[in-house]
Amino acid sequence: MKKVIYALILPLVVVSGIVFANREIKNETSKKPSPKPLSAEESKAELKKWEATPAGIMYKNWEGSPAGIKVYAAEAKIWGHIKDYTNMEGVVTSLSLPPGSRLGFGVMVRINGDDYILAFGAEKADKNFLNFDNEFEQLHSLKVNDKIIIKSHGVSHASKYSYPIVAGDYVERNGKIIYKRAPHKGGC
Repeated sequence: MKKVIYALILPLVVVSGIVFANREIKNETSKKPSPKPLSAEESKAELKKWEATPAGIMYKNWEGSPAGIKVYAAEAKIWGHIKDYTNMEGVVTSLSLPPGSRLGFGVMVRINGDDYILAFGAEKADKNFLNFDNEFEQLHSLKVNDKIIIKSHGVSHASKYSYPIVAGDYVERNGKIIYKRAPHKGGC
């Protein structure tokens, strides 16, 4: 009988010790202060430090190059539409992104005579990892020379690409919405 009682108490002691140890570890990690945001002076100092690195030097050289100037000029052309979230007319020029891109799913479009990367992000796998979410299903039906209406909240650039990157938030073809980004859950 004593052996049975010891056999039942021993696992109880071990489990309670593990639970107690985890509680102490969690309390220790929660006591660490979260990093405070950098002040304007600190941000400028960090930027200057980064600009002195090889990556920063390469980026600054790209900004002054003809390719960088072209990208900034193309961004400026659509900035009003981005800021106001208004319609931009575009034509699909390619169904694939530039080689080596890591922007997820996207297409190349021409807006007002300039080429842009229209990026939508990564395609998410469904619960069954073999099925992909149908979020981009209608976008896959796009063809080269399709005329589309685009709305976006953001445009960016990277020295790796010769084109501005437009975030695909809304796409319409022939008066029919084929993509609308779902609002973020639980965030701003």
